[in-house]
Amino acid sequence: MKIVIAPDSFKGSLSAVEAALAIERGIHKAFSDAETVCMPIGDGGEGTLETLVAATGGKTKTIQVTGPLGDLVEADYGVLGDDKTCVIEMATASGLALVPPGQLDPLKATTYGTGQLIRQALDDGYSSFILAIGGSATNDGGAGMLQALGLKLLDEQGNEIGYGGGELGKVHTVDASEFDSRISASTFLIASDVENPLIGPNGASHVFGPQKGATPELVNILDANLAHWADAVEKTTGIRLHESKGAGAAGGIGGAFQAFFPSEMQRGIDVVIEHTGLHKALEGAQLVITGEGQVDFQTASGKTPMGVAQAAQKQGIPSIILAGSVGRGIDVLYQYGIVSVNSIITRPMTLQEAMENAAGLLEFAAEQNVRSYFHHKISEGKAVL
Repeated sequence: MKIVIAPDSFKGSLSAVEAALAIERGIHKAFSDAETVCMPIGDGGEGTLETLVAATGGKTKTIQVTGPLGDLVEADYGVLGDDKTCVIEMATASGLALVPPGQLDPLKATTYGTGQLIRQALDDGYSSFILAIGGSATNDGGAGMLQALGLKLLDEQGNEIGYGGGELGKVHTVDASEFDSRISASTFLIASDVENPLIGPNGASHVFGPQKGATPELVNILDANLAHWADAVEKTTGIRLHESKGAGAAGGIGGAFQAFFPSEMQRGIDVVIEHTGLHKALEGAQLVITGEGQVDFQTASGKTPMGVAQAAQKQGIPSIILAGSVGRGIDVLYQYGIVSVNSIITRPMTLQEAMENAAGLLEFAAEQNVRSYFHHKISEGKAVL
């Protein structure tokens, strides 16, 4: 039997690679001769860089950049196995996980470090980019990233504005005379599931600002500043970002890519599936096991288990989902070739205990699920061992 293992990370406990290996161990406990293919998958958010590099036999480079609150942090960029395509994960330079508890501040948080990663990759000779923009701590409209790449954002006195969404209201002049010319000769594929506009009740500030530390009062300030920023961008480029689909992604960095980069946005899971070669790996498989930390009604909106199941369904292959927790609204998933959704929790335990023992729990759940799934198929002669 051939089983493809394609989970996302179990956030806070297991990377996608670690989750795949745990599932593989469980399968081999049940069927030692089973052919297993590990294909760790991400959906364009945190962990996408690791997933793509691991799946393609690529490499990573670590540099120091400006973190979301202005301090220095170490961040990676990846290169796929083709040695041509550069992967930049925004969260490694400008992510929520880099901000200590209680210190979230969308007025100050900057994407400058993300721009530094792009600049370093350009310096290293790369011109084909995949940008994973999930998990940001920022609401600066991508201004910091643009500043790191040479765009000058000046106030009425001709001085450079500072970092963060709180500074955008000061922008008077957008000077692109020193903007990195290599960008126009490069390609940028933006992995994002967010379709929100830049401003308004469905925009970046109102929808995503609160999770980045914005109070209701700050949400209104940030939204007004993004509107001012969008006016300045339109005056400079002729591109209107205000209501543009996807411009509100990652605190508005989606809009920066639309206005200043030769870029294309795609659903994150589709980008990852394409570049990991999942479709090829699925050929001849009898079952797919996928999963992530939480599965609920949101999973159907393009999360990893959904994308993997859709790819498998196209080839007539059923899928099983393993999850740390299972929430409401999962019934919709069954129409996409998913035969069951299963929590890995075996007994009452705290969240901390579950996270600390995630590898063992996932291994056990995988073993029990494949035993159950293949029992009748083997007895009826329908499974190839």
